[in-house]
Amino acid sequence: MTVKSANGGTRGGDLLVSSLRAQGVDRVFCVPGESYLPVLDALHDARGEIDLVVCRQEGGAANMADAYGKLTGRPGVCFVTRGPGATNASIGVHTAFQDSTPMVLFVGQVGSDIKDREGFQEVDFRAMFSPLAKWAAEISDPARIPEYVHRAFQTAMAGRPGPVVLALPEDVLSGVVAGDVSPGRPAQPVPAAPLGDRIARLQEMVEAAERPLMIIGGGGWSQEAGRATETFAERFGVGIVASLRCQDYVSNSHPHYIGHLAIGADPKLVKHLKEADLLIVLGSRLGEMTTAGYTLVQPPQPSVKMIHVYPDPEELGRVYQADLPINAATGETAKVLSQLTPGREKKSSWLAECRADYEASLQPVERGLKLDLADVIVKMRSRLPADTVVTNGAGNYTGWVHVYWPFETYRSQLAPTSGAMGYGVPAAVAAKLTFPERMVVAFAGDGCFLMNGQELATAVQYNAKVLFIVVNNGMYGTIRMHQERDFPHRISGTDLVNPDFAALARAYGLHGEQVETIEDFDAALERALAADIAALIELKVDPEAISVRSTITKLREAKR
Repeated sequence: MTVKSANGGTRGGDLLVSSLRAQGVDRVFCVPGESYLPVLDALHDARGEIDLVVCRQEGGAANMADAYGKLTGRPGVCFVTRGPGATNASIGVHTAFQDSTPMVLFVGQVGSDIKDREGFQEVDFRAMFSPLAKWAAEISDPARIPEYVHRAFQTAMAGRPGPVVLALPEDVLSGVVAGDVSPGRPAQPVPAAPLGDRIARLQEMVEAAERPLMIIGGGGWSQEAGRATETFAERFGVGIVASLRCQDYVSNSHPHYIGHLAIGADPKLVKHLKEADLLIVLGSRLGEMTTAGYTLVQPPQPSVKMIHVYPDPEELGRVYQADLPINAATGETAKVLSQLTPGREKKSSWLAECRADYEASLQPVERGLKLDLADVIVKMRSRLPADTVVTNGAGNYTGWVHVYWPFETYRSQLAPTSGAMGYGVPAAVAAKLTFPERMVVAFAGDGCFLMNGQELATAVQYNAKVLFIVVNNGMYGTIRMHQERDFPHRISGTDLVNPDFAALARAYGLHGEQVETIEDFDAALERALAADIAALIELKVDPEAISVRSTITKLREAKR
């Protein structure tokens, strides 16, 4: 396939869009900028093949690209302008990096003729993004655009997936390449398969263990990988634990699934983790949040025997010195594990106890509140389809989602392991555009919503019928919790004065309601689901219920 030249050559912007088409790109998220006008012009001619989603802020656009990457396994593509556009988008790049999400960010750049003069909005993007991306580069020759684009997509999907950033000088986009030009071949990630001797050793260690647990997480998963993991767990009597915000990798109703290492994990799950005599870590880095500050599994040499399977060889041994490190792709490894035959049948009363404790944790504890978020989530989960996509940003409100919403379908949870606020709203818009046939629910705290709530306008513009749930307790709840724990009664910098979120939603063109009791919520939910447009329900909750397992009063008493 070649791009035919016209009038003596092919413009760089046209060649770039042709290269995106060669990579199979079907959707691009952006905030427009004059620095990449030739690309916008070329996208006008590609409207039948590439859907252009115009967002309201670059952070929202980058979060949408991250969500697209999570949902499809293909790089989410985002275009932003230089300077402020790129700095706004950097939060989405950081999230994609920590979440191992394939993504390509294109950034407009000043012309090559004025580089290094600190021109208008000029930034050295290679230096800026090098700690946040797998690769950051600047294209200096329009003829090499296909080469850079191919490498960007290949890199984004290779090994541990992640973000790539390409800077686009104005003269490169407006420059002309003579003759017919190939837009490049589509990137083809090559997943590493585990070596046979390593798998044999893994099987020996699993069969010798009495209480083996598997911690799953990271990038490179699929529905098939999740099912294969379940098959392995069944055959070898292994319990499955999800790392932070990776709850949807396997069915939570599976009898071997025993819980989620969330921030502030269930104490009974923590107890069982410490009882395990073998940990099989599949795809997870075992980061700070999953390990509760590296206390649940202590580096560098854990006290429990550990097998660590990871697609990036440089991660193996970097923090944890496993008894058996395996450099291999998650999906390939899961497939191989599912084909193993155990030497003996293993039934475990301990595993049954672990599962029973998980099932018990799904039952809300009565707290005597007019509107308990636990009751809200239980009602929603029973009312909505099993494949509903649930998104959230960061904040204490997410604890209720993680505890009381069991996940059944792969890629039904979109949440940032980076702890970035403002993720849930744009991620939900991207999810609905990607899977229009599925129900999508976005949870956001009041502070979290106000980070990227303007993307409601994007939802309306593209008819993305999302249900937004705003949990309003009038404060930055997570910081207030830490404040009350360390400096009780000394409230500083955590109070919020909020708008009427339901009225704000109606101003954007959504169906909007505000509720203060669980009885009112039931009817409001039905009206929201019946609406033919996106809807927002604001929950006015008691700030005393500061977290899923504590209250402000309890924190103050503990300090005293």
